[in-house]
Amino acid sequence: MFELKPISREAIPEALAKVERYRLLNEPWQAESICLDVLQIEPAHPQALVMLLLSLTDQFGQGVSTARAREILPRLGTEYERAYYAGIICERWAGSLLRQGSPGAGFTAYTFLREAMQHYDHAESLRPPGNDDALLRWNTCARILMRNPELRPRREDRFEPVLED
Repeated sequence: MFELKPISREAIPEALAKVERYRLLNEPWQAESICLDVLQIEPAHPQALVMLLLSLTDQFGQGVSTARAREILPRLGTEYERAYYAGIICERWAGSLLRQGSPGAGFTAYTFLREAMQHYDHAESLRPPGNDDALLRWNTCARILMRNPELRPRREDRFEPVLED
């Protein structure tokens, strides 16, 4: 194995700027690695935690599960952030399911979009004044569902045994 080389505290601002660039360049694995380097020096760095979560969600459908992203939620600083980013995880997972297009993806994506909307509702109740991010995300989920009628809950087939006299 390799021993990772630590970065200096002074390099953190520039490292986080690189995270933004790598995410924009669609290289989330590189962004993830840099966030892990920052968190090695400052384990509770709020910006690095959020960027790590986002870089993981950028990798949904490429071998990264929601579990890895959800592990970060308890480390976020406020209940608002935990609710908001839980919604982001659900929303982005739904998007990755739809891109993959596997059988039943519409039903599962519907479930995750609705869960995202519940998280956004909770975040809305906790939001700081002037922060409408949760409302914007909720509206996005609602529009996706309204524009795509194939995204719907799975029909529950009820099995009722025939009773003989």
